[in-house]
Amino acid sequence: MTSVEILPLLALVAMFAIATIFPINIGILGFVGAFVVGAFVLGYDDKEILASFPGSIVLTIVGVTYFFGMAKQNGTIDLLVNACIRAVHGRVAIVPWVFFGCASVLTALGTFSPAAVALIAPAALAFAAKTKMSPLVMGIMTINGAHAGAFSPISVSGVLVRDLVESNGLTIAPWTLFLASYGINTLLSVITIVVYSVLGRMRPLEYSALGTSDRPSPDASGAGADNSGSGGTGAGGTKTLERTTVPTLGVMERVQVTMTQKLTLALTAVVLVLVLVFHLPISFVAIAAGCILAFTDMSKQNDAIAGISWSTVLLVAGMITYISMLEELGTIDHLAEAAITIGAPIIVAVLLCYVIGVTSAFASSTALLAAVIPLAMPLLETGALPVVGVVAALAISATVVDVSPFSTNGALVLASAQNIERRAFYRQLLINAGIVVAIAPALCWTLLVVVPEVF
Repeated sequence: MTSVEILPLLALVAMFAIATIFPINIGILGFVGAFVVGAFVLGYDDKEILASFPGSIVLTIVGVTYFFGMAKQNGTIDLLVNACIRAVHGRVAIVPWVFFGCASVLTALGTFSPAAVALIAPAALAFAAKTKMSPLVMGIMTINGAHAGAFSPISVSGVLVRDLVESNGLTIAPWTLFLASYGINTLLSVITIVVYSVLGRMRPLEYSALGTSDRPSPDASGAGADNSGSGGTGAGGTKTLERTTVPTLGVMERVQVTMTQKLTLALTAVVLVLVLVFHLPISFVAIAAGCILAFTDMSKQNDAIAGISWSTVLLVAGMITYISMLEELGTIDHLAEAAITIGAPIIVAVLLCYVIGVTSAFASSTALLAAVIPLAMPLLETGALPVVGVVAALAISATVVDVSPFSTNGALVLASAQNIERRAFYRQLLINAGIVVAIAPALCWTLLVVVPEVF
């Protein structure tokens, strides 16, 4: 590789470092880098630099976040969550799976995983505080649920991954990608429940995984949270054990469904039919559905527009535009060729899984998908590895580590937790994220790359 190819690659690494240290959107840096490389290295004009601007993806982001912003404003999202909680009929141990399912449905329908976590986490962590269930387990289940549905055929992440693969002349089955993501995240959630349930029985914990508390119940003022992180004691130093039952929470009360909410549910069904059955672009369909909802209450549409994930628009558009400049330079092809010379393709695949997994714990998963998946394309073009297996392993490795408190999802859970000592909870999230980073990429690689190759 020449210096002309290496310097833009080093600039990409610097972008991730800068965006991690400073509160700046990496997409902004991507646009700046695309201009510098395109104009001063390749001699492109603005139209040539923007030839790879992902207009369809940007419009999809705008459409789905606008529509679900309207759904949030009129209370439909809360209505669906409430209905799911009521459906468990007081069985507290099932509630984490309810929030897992709610988050996965939201992301499968097109909501971004941070947006889904932002919608679900406050209710989930409030329920955990009331039932003295582990906020860590509840937060992990919510995040895993959001990741489980994140690569559906109509989600932005699913569309992004497919576009990246198909732009290189390869194909990937969208439902296989979705089912792989759902399966891995479900498996990780089962492991989470089992491990923390066992730990709760082996040693005194402040919270259990399944709703039996080993800490004293809070007093009426809500000041009974145990800040020591060691469980808490009752009178005379004896630990007070209490079996919890489902309280009468505001989120569980029956509410009257308004006409606007009924319309929102109907429009959601219409969007699904038009996209999945008639294969219409979800971008335009979602914008049209959101526009219809806007006329039901014009006072809320400005909030819905403000709630569009503009930061993600910048992130995705900037990174993809910059990566396209690296492809024009030949940097991506040469880097992939160098990776292939390391050893067997299957070894290169696991290395890429760990690179994207470790980095994603501190940086944007979406940006990394746009940066790393193109690196795997020359490897996949050899036909030595299953395309969908490698791409799914990379995509899932990039997202499952978002339980880190440095990620948006982990930070949302940390911010939503109630009646806890926040510094201790931060450490719990950090330790859990380290474990996930250590095992999840290997798990994805084994189940999605090695097993299909063997069988």
